[in-house]
Amino acid sequence: MIKNPKAHEDRFAHDNLPPPELWPELRFDLPELNYPGRLNCAVELLDRMVDKGYGERIALRTPDGKCTYRQLLTRANQIAHVLRDDWGLIPGNRVLLRGPNNPMMAACWLAVIKAGCIAVATMPLLRAKELQQVIDKARVGAALCDVRLMEELEIAQKICPTLKQVLCFNQGGAGSLEGLLENKPADFENVETAIDDVALIAFTSGTTGQPKGTMHFHRDVMAMCDCFPRSILKPDANDIFCGTPPIAFTFGLGGMLCFPLRYGASTVLVEKLMPDTLLQTIQDHKATICFTAPTFWRQMAALAHKYDISSLKKCVSAGEALPDATRQLWKQATGIEIIDGIGATEMIHIFISHSPEKVRRGATGYAIPGYQACVVDESGKALPPGEVGHLAVKGPTGCRYLSDERQKNYVSNGWNITGDAYKMDADGYFFYQARTDDMIISAGYNIAGPEVEDALLKHPAVAECGVVGVADEERGQIVKAFVLLRPGYAPEDGLVKELQDFVKNSIAPYKYPRSIEFVTVLPRTETGKLQRFRLREQKS
Repeated sequence: MIKNPKAHEDRFAHDNLPPPELWPELRFDLPELNYPGRLNCAVELLDRMVDKGYGERIALRTPDGKCTYRQLLTRANQIAHVLRDDWGLIPGNRVLLRGPNNPMMAACWLAVIKAGCIAVATMPLLRAKELQQVIDKARVGAALCDVRLMEELEIAQKICPTLKQVLCFNQGGAGSLEGLLENKPADFENVETAIDDVALIAFTSGTTGQPKGTMHFHRDVMAMCDCFPRSILKPDANDIFCGTPPIAFTFGLGGMLCFPLRYGASTVLVEKLMPDTLLQTIQDHKATICFTAPTFWRQMAALAHKYDISSLKKCVSAGEALPDATRQLWKQATGIEIIDGIGATEMIHIFISHSPEKVRRGATGYAIPGYQACVVDESGKALPPGEVGHLAVKGPTGCRYLSDERQKNYVSNGWNITGDAYKMDADGYFFYQARTDDMIISAGYNIAGPEVEDALLKHPAVAECGVVGVADEERGQIVKAFVLLRPGYAPEDGLVKELQDFVKNSIAPYKYPRSIEFVTVLPRTETGKLQRFRLREQKS
């Protein structure tokens, strides 16, 4: 299966790929997916665009200014020199990236790839414990971090023996990344990676809370750019992208960085956005394409009349199921049909969606060109239209976990089994039903219930607890905790807030339980296993 000579001198990623017989079937049915054997995706997205004459066009926009393709290329090349010349990194080394959506974070990601290293981008809200899991799993040796997020990384570094080199950016002066860039050349000798060298390791959390590292090749990044945007978005060089997903999410990596660069367009990078400030961003920058989660679309619908968003042409929703009511609210407010989509970190980006003129009420969409999808039963047999089962997908991208037994659960008979329950109609449109595991999806974030349980159990008042997702009109789902208290503790409102704050200070704050119900018993099997499905059934 691995045919092209590798550029990676550090063989860690290659050696920790799943065995080929556990890979999904990969299909390259579109002519644009036939890439050459040597391919560096950052070079394709940046250097090639400058070579094509896009050098003086705007690549990145922020509330504070603009950056051209040539300026971005220069900065990425200078950072790549730091990685190679100052740190002595070799192709295949893993570099952790930590920062909100800003130009330096984008330049760092591109630099890591150009240097032949592997980007391991992390969510800004992750705490030291969660960073430690990522660093240890991927054996990360170096990190580039926004100065404002250094505190948790410094804590993690003390307990991570592999993490030897750390630099902060967006600080300036001695000791910072910027301080090393002043005398670096504007040119860089890019590493000629193979199409199936690993370019990035994107982490997701499973039902146990133990992170899974999904490994994506340089070819996968390009396929991400040449499938969904080419067939559904159809962007051109005059488009201006904006949105909320962080570059650390593959949803954001595509929509906020790679897609715009692939088509010579520009992207607006704003670090913190709320529904009102996203609308303001669209107005100020005359954005034409926006990516965000259903929660934002619903909240923005009520505010849209206050802003001039006449530039906006295409709206993309992903991260969780899009309620039809939200779709209709937005359409009534703006006249724009939201483009829904489902993707997965394992698949790198969206594989089922629809063009605005082919929307079907209640449906996520159809398998986009380049992908195939069906609904299967427990044995892997395809189900007829109308029956609910497991969503199965295959295409040019697919699941390859980093040294993880859960590979066997995700890939079956060559298909990627996403963990989503769907039904399909006779025309090939897919209708979302629910998650098939214990993952909670709240406002676009994946949250593992057992991880929240673990955090709660560390509080002295908590004897037992169970955490599930419950339906919520605004966020899709919220995290709800059922808590059995230790003797001597009273179920009162003050304790609810104390427990919520305790979780916020233990793990990423967005994972905290927005609802806590005190109970006297938790439903368990005879063997002591918590029955979360019974918690979901309880009415409160």
